[in-house]
Amino acid sequence: MENKPNLKIALIQTDLYWHDKTANFSMLEEKIWEIEGNVDLIILPEMFSTGFTMKVKEYGEPMNFTACKWLKQMSAQTGAVVTGSVIVREGDDFFNRMLWACPDGELMHYDKRHLFRMANEDEHFSMGHERKIFQIKGWNILPQICYDLRFPVWSRNTSDDGEMEYDVLIYIASWPKPRVSAWDILLQARAVENLAYSVGVNRIGEDGNGVLYSGHSAVYNFKGDQIVISKEEGKTLIVELNFDELNLYRQKFPAWKDSDNFQIIKSKK
Repeated sequence: MENKPNLKIALIQTDLYWHDKTANFSMLEEKIWEIEGNVDLIILPEMFSTGFTMKVKEYGEPMNFTACKWLKQMSAQTGAVVTGSVIVREGDDFFNRMLWACPDGELMHYDKRHLFRMANEDEHFSMGHERKIFQIKGWNILPQICYDLRFPVWSRNTSDDGEMEYDVLIYIASWPKPRVSAWDILLQARAVENLAYSVGVNRIGEDGNGVLYSGHSAVYNFKGDQIVISKEEGKTLIVELNFDELNLYRQKFPAWKDSDNFQIIKSKK
């Protein structure tokens, strides 16, 4: 098992301006520059440029347009990977797309798999079909978006030749206040069952549809211990993750070796 340096991450929990990209870019840029010291990864909430909206035709944009350019600029200037989701248009399809901007200019993405039908997201967006693994400083990162949290099969940490597939599980969200207890429970559960760090970044405030959000952005370690949490206040959390501690625990408590083998053989259309 190779040694990996500590991974320092920043979780930006904030209110968002409704349907105002310029205001959100400006506000988030200020919060990014307020981060003290260097970090490896900066995480923004779901649909950080608009708020969680179904107005896809009005606010969707193609790749390499405003949001992509802004994220790439922030990454280049800070030297950190910067990630969050926006509405991306591809032909006649719209995706809730988590962008992953790297300091060297590379831009990767993950499209939200589970679309929140209770808000009719499935009627406006196309489903993602590919699970992605991103890397920072040798760490393997699994990106997920909001409603994905309720579906443990999609985040299952599988093994290959005795190695776990990923080390950190990241959820970005617009998770409403009435169901925040489920957010807390599931974020912790994903850490325990996958023997990985679980990171959740949720927004706060009230959106243009009157939906309230209460944050609870948090990081849990591989044992399910809460490392840090910010409840309803706007705050940037800074956390340093230790790979040696993760690796040692996996060796001492290799529960993943007794997991049930299965494979998803057909994607739901």
